[in-house]
Amino acid sequence: MYTLVISLIILFAVLLVLVILAQNSKGGGLTSQFGGSTASNIIGVKKTGDLLEKLTWSFIISIMLLSLATNFITPSAGGSSNELLDRAGQQAPAPQTPSLNLDSTNAGAPAATDSSK
Repeated sequence: MYTLVISLIILFAVLLVLVILAQNSKGGGLTSQFGGSTASNIIGVKKTGDLLEKLTWSFIISIMLLSLATNFITPSAGGSSNELLDRAGQQAPAPQTPSLNLDSTNAGAPAATDSSK
């Protein structure tokens, strides 16, 4: 199922590129270069733009929905999914923090001097 969804996303992305390239831009687009005027004559000039715009939006929405659907379809293992991180965690022990030895006599602290004498 996951492979089917990914294949559909790729197919829709390729079709989206083709539909966008077929649309008229300010320079005429690919339709004027490759005889796209015949498609305009068959469907009609106004209807061709509407059809291409509807196809563009439908491909965009389809790609977004399929991309979101892959989150729910992805094959997942019961535990951790990354073996490399698991092995790295097992090989490297956690660093130990040095324990502070605080005596009640404060042997390491400098002696207070009385300057009033």
